[in-house]
Amino acid sequence: MSTSNALPHWDLTPLFTELDTPEFTAAFADVLTQLQGLETLFTEKNITARTEATPTDDDIAAYEAATHGFNALYSDLRRVRAYVALRVTTNSRDAAAQAKLSELRGALVPLSSLSTRFTAFIGSLDSEALIARSAVAAAHAYGVREARIYAEHQLPLEQEDLVANLSLSGSSAWARLHNDITSQLTLEFNGESTPMSVIRTLATDPSAAVRKQAYDAELAAWKGVALPLSFALNSIKHETRLLAERRGWSDVLELCCNNNSITRATLDAMRAAAEKSFPDFRRYLKAKAKKVSSAEALPWWDLFAPLEVEGGTESDWSWEAAKVFIGENFDSYSQKMGDFARKTFAENWIDAEPRPGKRDGAFCSSVGPGESRILQNYRPSFDGVSTLAHELGHAYHNLCLKDRTILQSGTPMTLAETASIFCETIVKHAALKSAGPEERLAILEASLQNACQVVVDIDSRFRFEKAVIEKRKERDLSADELCELMLTAQRETYGDGLDSDALHPYMWAVKGHYYGSAFYNFPYMFGFLFGLGLYAQYEQAPERFRSAYDDLLSQTGMADATELAQRFGLDIESEAFWSGSLDVVRAEIDQFVALVGA
Repeated sequence: MSTSNALPHWDLTPLFTELDTPEFTAAFADVLTQLQGLETLFTEKNITARTEATPTDDDIAAYEAATHGFNALYSDLRRVRAYVALRVTTNSRDAAAQAKLSELRGALVPLSSLSTRFTAFIGSLDSEALIARSAVAAAHAYGVREARIYAEHQLPLEQEDLVANLSLSGSSAWARLHNDITSQLTLEFNGESTPMSVIRTLATDPSAAVRKQAYDAELAAWKGVALPLSFALNSIKHETRLLAERRGWSDVLELCCNNNSITRATLDAMRAAAEKSFPDFRRYLKAKAKKVSSAEALPWWDLFAPLEVEGGTESDWSWEAAKVFIGENFDSYSQKMGDFARKTFAENWIDAEPRPGKRDGAFCSSVGPGESRILQNYRPSFDGVSTLAHELGHAYHNLCLKDRTILQSGTPMTLAETASIFCETIVKHAALKSAGPEERLAILEASLQNACQVVVDIDSRFRFEKAVIEKRKERDLSADELCELMLTAQRETYGDGLDSDALHPYMWAVKGHYYGSAFYNFPYMFGFLFGLGLYAQYEQAPERFRSAYDDLLSQTGMADATELAQRFGLDIESEAFWSGSLDVVRAEIDQFVALVGA
């Protein structure tokens, strides 16, 4: 429900009104009943790996029944799980929701086993023969072909079952520990107990003294919880590497590339282009340092400092102004997109207010066909507007997927950023067109700040994680060692653009991405640069682009990134493509440096 203050809370009542209502109880029970029915189906149809590759009539019937069962179950589960999980993300002290989420996780363990068996079953059959004989398989052809790859990387089913059960007290438990510690972390600041999420918003405070004070307080607080978080990170990365190796992947990175529907050649080409852009980003950072404090390089606490514009610091991006601006400029792309944004505001799909117990950052979660909820800790700056447009892009992507089945909608993270970056770019270009020199500088700063994060900082996170996985083969790494690896990665990427004596050694504790999927970093860079490449296509031929774009978004779970890119004439295994996208950023850096006079 919307609160009386300026920033809204999301409305979850269209999902359920409370945990103890008959409606939620019945829906929760129905999910478990469907799961039991799916288990019965697997037993009756003997859905497991076949010794004969040619699919029989019984095999086809079993495949189709299981596919329908999974789609129905996942559709109903999405609503139940979203309601509980979203309550926790805005209030980690919600004991009832935490308990129900734990209960749900335990009850769903058999689902992992069934998914593994289904993959083994499909992977043992002749994929093309199955697709040719079954309309259901043809509609899910990409998943059928992918199953064959994953089936080759499975442990024996008994071991996969054990892994699924142990994860509840292994990697999943460590990830929950990180989430609970960080979302509940408070510290004394100016005599008051202040949530970490609020402290981190002070990185954009107009006062350099406040930013420095917040930075010092933040590092001290992370040091206080570094020990349990280091245990969590060590345990998760060890489990990830061990399972990848046991399943026959050459390394964790091969698994992650496959999960993200890209080739290693694509990743290498993108990172090579990114590394060549680092000197340009350092020009931006040095120019910002000159503008902010006349220093030669930025200390970490000035990395997100707002720039002063004529009449004071940029501060006119209120929540109401952001809503109007986004709606109008989404209209410039299409009425459908603009109307959709206004619908999310009117129906309170967005939770924007920072508060104790609420997780940091921003995300968009699908809660039903074409329906989403967005979490953001809104700041009244253009960066806040840009983040909002980004998350609305994810929601628009979910809208385009609404007529796909759940098994057709499994979008890899690389492609999940496609619409979000596109929407972000629409808003940025609109803001730049109407801005005077000073405001233009502030908007370029917000844009380059984001670009620096998803290119330079993301590569630092990639390097850090790669180093941790390698070194964890030998032994546990102490919190101090993790800090040193983090600093090394930051120095290698930011270079002399940042003050090497004023970095952030605890970013490994801050970022929840390290505690989930492995290498939950490079897909952001891919999405950003791929999105810029698509926007360039839009500018060249708007009408032709519009007719194909929504269809592309509806198929991000039905083809790999290379195939989808080729539909727009893009070769993502070529370093030249990525360099072309980075040229867009370089042009903004040139404008920024010229405006600053650096």
